[in-house]
Amino acid sequence: MRLILLLGKPDTPADGVLDYCEYLAEALRRREIETEIARVDWNSEGWIRALQKIRAQAVKWNGAWIILQYTALSWSRRGFPLGALAILRSLRRQKLHCAVVFHESRQQGGVGLVGLVRGAFQDWVIRRIYSEADIAIFADPLDRIEWLPTGNHAVFIPIGANLPAPEWATKIPDTQHSENHKVAIYCLSDPPNLQNELRDISTAIHVATAGRKVRVVFLGRGTTEARDEITRAFDGTSTEVSNFGMQDATAVRDILMSSDAMLCVRGEMYPTRGSAVAGIACGLPIVGYGTSQKAFPISQAGVRLVPYRDSEALGTNLAQILSDGHLREQLIKASRLAQEKFFSWHTIADQMIQAFSSSRE
Repeated sequence: MRLILLLGKPDTPADGVLDYCEYLAEALRRREIETEIARVDWNSEGWIRALQKIRAQAVKWNGAWIILQYTALSWSRRGFPLGALAILRSLRRQKLHCAVVFHESRQQGGVGLVGLVRGAFQDWVIRRIYSEADIAIFADPLDRIEWLPTGNHAVFIPIGANLPAPEWATKIPDTQHSENHKVAIYCLSDPPNLQNELRDISTAIHVATAGRKVRVVFLGRGTTEARDEITRAFDGTSTEVSNFGMQDATAVRDILMSSDAMLCVRGEMYPTRGSAVAGIACGLPIVGYGTSQKAFPISQAGVRLVPYRDSEALGTNLAQILSDGHLREQLIKASRLAQEKFFSWHTIADQMIQAFSSSRE
């Protein structure tokens, strides 16, 4: 079996889809599956030149599975991803086996009239790509995708954490009282959502710090740009705040693994929330917004979910985790089990192999 993981435009400042492909390719190669990563460089070369190059390149891919990685902005500057459909149709005209990984299973259109039009167009493209692919791989459980028709070429495979494999021996649950607990915040949204997130975080930390010292650690996308807002959110409090900003994957893993818990407040929890998956990979107890049904399989980890924007409940649950070493140890074990069952790259690679092997039977 030979697999070609096909990317569109790179994302900045971090390219999560490229990271996904690199970790997946590494896990597949360990199973002796020939795996390559290719990119349609339409953003710098233009669509005509990019299509010509991919047609020439595809001549060498006969017999392989081409797995297009879909997000709206990978295939369009402004979120009208017709290019993804054009690439898929070009490859199919060359009689190649084509699959798609839907990193987004529904529109990401935005607000206003333009956002409505953009979102409707994205939904149309997603459905067309789904109907024309030989295999459609979704990072959301299939029963959560309302538009998905009944068929047999859709597969649910969770995403993994874009981090080096955790070294569990270095993460020893502290079931005794600790003088200074560390709470991780991994990634923040852009304004205007940023203000609500920081308000919720500061309220939750205020509730959780009653009688104990807490250090809040910010890292990842959006935290460098929000440095001043983070400082203002904790002005006048005794909470110690550290902001590491963007870090490489190894540093992110080590910072998370040295933390006692994670807060996730970027909206309700959903299965492709990469920051939560990273926390699970590092064995963290997590407190966030949402429901178990909507968050599956993340909800199978050591996760406490509360109603959206109920920052008091967020803080109460965080306080319980920080004060109860036995509870914290139980949640750590649950996250480790969920990591092995759903989110480890070897599990994901095995599911991917099964999906492509089954399609040939």
